[in-house]
Amino acid sequence: MNDQNQQFETGNPPEAPAEWDAFQPPPPPGAIPPPVAAPRATKLRPFAIAAAIFGLLCLGLGIAKVLPGGIGTGLAFICWGIILFAFSFIRLPQVNSDEAPMSGAQKLIGIFFEPTRVFRNLRAHPYWLAAFLVVGVLNAAYATAFVQRLTPERIVDYTFDKLVDSPFKPPPEAMEAAKDEALKQAKQPIQKVETVAKSFVGLFVLAALSAAFCFLGVLAFGGRMNYWQAFAAVLYSWVPYTVISKLLSLVLLYVKNPDDIHPLMGQETLVQDNLGYFIVPVDHPALYALGTAIGFVSLYHLWLKAKGLANAGTKVSSGVAWGVSITLWILFLIMGMILATLFSSFLS
Repeated sequence: MNDQNQQFETGNPPEAPAEWDAFQPPPPPGAIPPPVAAPRATKLRPFAIAAAIFGLLCLGLGIAKVLPGGIGTGLAFICWGIILFAFSFIRLPQVNSDEAPMSGAQKLIGIFFEPTRVFRNLRAHPYWLAAFLVVGVLNAAYATAFVQRLTPERIVDYTFDKLVDSPFKPPPEAMEAAKDEALKQAKQPIQKVETVAKSFVGLFVLAALSAAFCFLGVLAFGGRMNYWQAFAAVLYSWVPYTVISKLLSLVLLYVKNPDDIHPLMGQETLVQDNLGYFIVPVDHPALYALGTAIGFVSLYHLWLKAKGLANAGTKVSSGVAWGVSITLWILFLIMGMILATLFSSFLS
């Protein structure tokens, strides 16, 4: 003890015991790896660039007056390219699932007979191209057949005759120029092709907006959903509605007398399975808009959308899915009733 005290007094600490040399501190705990970010939809970028280049080409030919209607078509495809490029930065969902993706044909058939299985597969694999093509082709086919059956002259003349009575009619000189341009667009073969091409752009934009409303609605109601899941669910919920309404409308288009078909209201569908059949449109435009929204096909579409949101979402209860679907249905119904009231002259 005296020796140790003497070592401290002289500034030399005592030597550590020999067994201390064998002590090794435990290794630090392993660092938790950061979560792996979900991949982005980068496969859209080549299509975005192609659409933008095609749009620039059409725009240039339209400005040079080589391609009739090229300016409108070019601007539409340039916008589509920009939207697709922006959407390529949206991340895909991360879902732990061993289920293999269903093929496009399997989903198109299954959406009629086993929609729950299709939407659950979309949760992990939100592929939407097959639904987009089917809906786009059927819409374009019916629109083209409708114009051919009723003739462009009748449709354009009726539209501009009713435009005179609308609250937003343009000046007479502008109306005459617009009427001539509408006739050219409906009759020239090249502009018919451009109209079909632009319809696909419009369909994509409409699907993107609908998916955005559904996505935000699910989040507002407390659910959890990836945007691509909402986008795929919206498009596949449209497939049965489009197939049923457009195919039946094509049959009715050639069965009925063209003079008995309304030039404007028949452009969407000729299927009269709703309460609007019992209401005179020009007398009660708001009630007519309400009645057309209550039918077998439209309610089937509403049910399918709710089922799609519930099963395609990462964490969406049935109550949340129905709440979002019904809320959006009411909002669009109110908008339709307002437009029908403002433009009631087109319903006569």
